Amino acid sequence: MHRGFARLLLALLGLVIGAVALTGVAQAAGPAIIAVVTDANKAPIAGVTVTVTGPDGFTGTGETGADGTATIEVPKSGKYVITLDESTIPGGAAVKDGPERTANVLSGNKKILFPVGVPDDGGGGGDSGGAGGITLDRVLQLILDGVVLSLIIALGALGLNLIFGTTGLSNFAHGELLTLGAFTAFVLNVWWGIDLLIAAPIAIALSGLLWGWGQNQILWKPLRKRGTGLIAAMIVSIGLAIALRYTILFIFGGTPKSYAQFAGQPGLELGPIFITPKAIVLSIIAIIVLVATILWLKSSRIGKATRAVSDNPALASASGVNVERVISVVWVVGAILAAYAGIFLGVTQNVVWTMGQFLLLTMFAAIVLGGLGTISGAIVGSFVVGITVQLSTLIVPTELKTGAALLLMIVLLLVRPQGLLGRPERVG
Repeated sequence: MHRGFARLLLALLGLVIGAVALTGVAQAAGPAIIAVVTDANKAPIAGVTVTVTGPDGFTGTGETGADGTATIEVPKSGKYVITLDESTIPGGAAVKDGPERTANVLSGNKKILFPVGVPDDGGGGGDSGGAGGITLDRVLQLILDGVVLSLIIALGALGLNLIFGTTGLSNFAHGELLTLGAFTAFVLNVWWGIDLLIAAPIAIALSGLLWGWGQNQILWKPLRKRGTGLIAAMIVSIGLAIALRYTILFIFGGTPKSYAQFAGQPGLELGPIFITPKAIVLSIIAIIVLVATILWLKSSRIGKATRAVSDNPALASASGVNVERVISVVWVVGAILAAYAGIFLGVTQNVVWTMGQFLLLTMFAAIVLGGLGTISGAIVGSFVVGITVQLSTLIVPTELKTGAALLLMIVLLLVRPQGLLGRPERVG
């Protein structure tokens, strides 16, 4: 079978398996409170902090996304108090009927509405598509939110693509590297009391050592030496992902958690768009990390060796490249990138046991869309996926926004099977 087509089938098979796993996780999730924050014209408001308190001293915090919703899982049924932090509302507007709500959660999800401000005169006119209508301000806000999401996806997808390029492994446990990185920082920050600015770099370094190098040495290197096939290795990665995910659930519980610092932060209004300072700083660092990784791959000796192994492992080995050493380095780099992506997501949203699994499909979509095995393709694909996911909420329900990116991937692959930046392979 054509090598490129076989890889494509493998990736698409993985997407299907991942979707099934994701559905199972969603069904297994406990009750949750969904806070919906909208302005007077029914348009969603992003970046607003919501706190939930309840039985047994429970406290959960969330921040509204581009769709104006913040989801906070609660441990059990009972009476909960939901409080909106009015200082985080753009423009200093007030919440109609006050910022506090009380809700009795029995089972499933409980939606709580927080209407903000006073309607504009004649607000009924204009475009009416999507939630709150399609306006230029909303489009710009969604594009900005899409860029932030794209950076998180790109950090994870770049490491996933490096591992795929050097080993051929479609690693379905890569999402758990994000989760492990985020929870490693959580332990250092919340349990041990280390400031997040110090805990985050330590967690990233530990993730590279333990979850990257250690995982490769203990599991993947022995499997490679035994000649385990790629399909079997992919199935092993699915099992590993499930085991890690539920181990994290057992240790930390299913309630979303926040870091001790930067949990609630007033946003900045930049013209028609709104963003928090923490998202700006984390995005700038992410861009620097991505650029540094690309320069490392292109300029450093080990980076060039990594590209050689990705192109042809046998030829690279015959040329004197230590293939196993390169693979070990790639695992470390992949885990470091994933850990930062997890911390990025945890700071801007919440730290929760399913966070990596929810991003896994978008990471796979990004690398398939950009071109399997291509570094620049993974980044370009991440931006296409991230922005598409957010903009799709203009016309489809929020629950279907990831499906819009996957649909785009399928359509593009029908036209260009090698992806946006992939090279077509010759047959014969």
